[in-house]
This record gives sequence, C-alpha cells and structure tokens, in this order.
Amino acid sequence: MLDTDNTALVIIDVQGKLAQIMYQRDELFSQLQVMVKGAQLMKLPIIWVEQIPDKLGTTIPELQNLLTDQSPIAKNTFSACGNHKFQAALEASQCSNIMVVGIEAHICVYQTAMDLHLAGHHVEVVIDAVSSRHPANKQLALDKMALAGIKMTSTEMALFELQRVAEGDQFKQLLSVIK
Repeated sequence: MLDTDNTALVIIDVQGKLAQIMYQRDELFSQLQVMVKGAQLMKLPIIWVEQIPDKLGTTIPELQNLLTDQSPIAKNTFSACGNHKFQAALEASQCSNIMVVGIEAHICVYQTAMDLHLAGHHVEVVIDAVSSRHPANKQLALDKMALAGIKMTSTEMALFELQRVAEGDQFKQLLSVIK
C-alpha cells in the first residue's frame, strides 16, 4: 500500500492547448487539483514535468497556481525517465512508490510509468487523473500498463490509502480537499 514516507506524485505534461482537448477535460482538471492539494497536505514530494514547453505551452493555470513553490522540469523525451533532471529529482525524493498523473495516457504517461516500473519502482497510475484525446487510447494505455504489472488507483483511493485513519486535523483537511 502507498505510504506517506516513501510516495511521490509525478505530474506529466498537463500543458497548453493539448490539455484543453483531453477527453473529459473538466473532470481531469478537477482530479488533478485534488491530487496536488492532497499530496501537498501530506507533504509528499511532487515532481512536475512539461514536454517541450516552448512549443506545447506551459502547465495549465489550475495546476501552476497550486505549485507556486516549485518549477517544472522541461523535457523532450516522451518518458520523463529519459531526462536527467527528472532522474535527479526522483532520486532526491528517495521514494520507491510513485503515483503518476497527467497526459497523454498512451504516450508520456505510459512510457514514464513503464520506465519507472522497469527500474523497480512501485508505480500506481491514478486513472481519474490521466487522460488522452480519445478514450480508446486512454483505455489501451491503462490495460497495457496493468498487464505489465503497474497498479491502478483513483484519486480518492490513493489519498485515503495514504491517510490511513479517519481522524485528526489532516483527515478533516483531506475531506475538504476531496469535496
């Protein structure tokens, strides 16, 4: 199970005009915000990447406004694992459990999750916080990752798993984040 002591959140390429044409965009953006707020509440490391931002644009304001204390890592590889700055950030986090969110599920999310899994990390893809332009591509990516041994989770499932107990101040704050 996910544990706050060694779990990081990786946000993949939620940028520009591409983000605006994702399948079920509004739900995606909402779940991404909940994941970021939940990760921040639990003080999880967040590693945030952007695919060639000079061409695709920057991360959507809904996420940028939550991540004001850090900067994204620019990349040109589909898998974030092909970027040395990402690898350094991942190593610095000292986390073996990685939750992956972002777009597109069948390209950058898929390749990053597979590379993380092959490198020995426990990877969980947050299925309601990933998308593609076409739902069939998202489903294909989720199916292929699951067949490879990558775990699937949802926003609420992951956050409550990390929370563990239904009491205390953090729990109350988590409830307000999820609602």
